[in-house]
Amino acid sequence: MFNGLMKINRWNALLEAIPEYYIPGFLMTLRTAVCGLLLALLLGLIFGLMSTSRAKILKLISRVYVEFFQNTPLALQVVFYYSGLPILLGGTGTRIPKFILGLMGVGIYHGAYIAEVIRTGIEAIPAGQSEAAKSQGFSYIQTMRYIIMPQTIKIIMPPLANQALNLVKNTSVLAMVAGMDLMYFTDSFGSNTGYFAQAYFASALMYFIICYPLARLARYLEIRALRQPVAKIAIDQMMEDSINV
Repeated sequence: MFNGLMKINRWNALLEAIPEYYIPGFLMTLRTAVCGLLLALLLGLIFGLMSTSRAKILKLISRVYVEFFQNTPLALQVVFYYSGLPILLGGTGTRIPKFILGLMGVGIYHGAYIAEVIRTGIEAIPAGQSEAAKSQGFSYIQTMRYIIMPQTIKIIMPPLANQALNLVKNTSVLAMVAGMDLMYFTDSFGSNTGYFAQAYFASALMYFIICYPLARLARYLEIRALRQPVAKIAIDQMMEDSINV
């Protein structure tokens, strides 16, 4: 595969293919990552709050969601959305649009991890603060809104940035179901021309363009958050969990 790395004609073919293959794939990956992250944040917030509520049924629902999606492969989930979900929705044979498929895949999967990040962040806040708020007549919602969540956000920002980084890389799983993402077009160009070294080099460079700023942001937020004594233990644990996605 690497024998043709120095052949100019192959690099010229790659440059000509960028508008047709790589730009659409790059934009699809970017759209999927941004919208998938928004969905993951929404689900993570909902299930993270449910996991710290006083209602046992809400804790159970949150636990089932987190455990199921964390302990099944993302590739398997995406294949189910592609092949199984249309059957469950009526069996008409209509496929889910590629963008929606990607949005659901990475959004629901990473929502489970973000829920755990939020739960851990909330639990890192000393319980005495909640008790003090309750003694002052604050409701549960008021306590979360004005006291707990503002502190939690500072704690969870580093692992959230890591989750965004992992989410971008995990969009590549859509290539399995012709998701029209960057990896799909990379495989297409490599298969059509046989120039696999050039194809995957260009793909790696484009993923790097998206992921490197996120990695730097995660590192910056981690260093900043570790200066807060309350956050240090929680940050160390959540960073370890978010890396092992």
